[in-house]
Amino acid sequence: MSKAIDKAYARIRSGIVSGELAPGQHLKEEELAELCDVSRTPVRDALRQLEADYFVERRDNQRVFVASWTEDDIDDIFELRAMLEGFAAGRAAEHITQGQLIQLRHHHEAIVKGVGANGLIDSDVFLENNRAFHRLIWDAARSARLAAMLQRLVEQPVVMRTLVTYGAKDLARSISQHDEILDALSHGDRAWANAAMTSHILHAQRVYHSAAAEQVAAQ
Repeated sequence: MSKAIDKAYARIRSGIVSGELAPGQHLKEEELAELCDVSRTPVRDALRQLEADYFVERRDNQRVFVASWTEDDIDDIFELRAMLEGFAAGRAAEHITQGQLIQLRHHHEAIVKGVGANGLIDSDVFLENNRAFHRLIWDAARSARLAAMLQRLVEQPVVMRTLVTYGAKDLARSISQHDEILDALSHGDRAWANAAMTSHILHAQRVYHSAAAEQVAAQ
């Protein structure tokens, strides 16, 4: 992609992930061109790529909207991620280096230290280090194809938003699961690493549904 297309793609995707561009919102090329500070042509190309990556959807009238997700869509995303990332963790257990384990512990410790006395966490610290933790495991799995598939799943907005809905209890459990994943990787145990990561992702799925249910009840 050209620099202008890259710029438009990154800006629009960022807006979708953050919620600035809401699910179901009609995306108009002229407005997006102004938002991204590019012409309409790269916006048009960026929208095609975002459609291929499931961030936007094109309806029969060819108008483009921020993608909306049904409960089945959301469950598909989490369950596919659980299968693929569990498999990646299993592979990583057999290939991970001591240097990568040190980096994983660094990111894990940064998350732990970022938790305040009230059980809350700096969301930027959480997002940055949690993302790095998981991507290091993908790298250790030594499969570019697997990493590319996970990249598309993990960057779906429903997954990104889940990371900032954790309460103190859920956060403590997530940290404990990271500990177990690290133990499994350190011991080179493929089955254990796979099971620990799968459980971790399915826990995130439960957190998402709990948070969604609470929002509905509060309305």
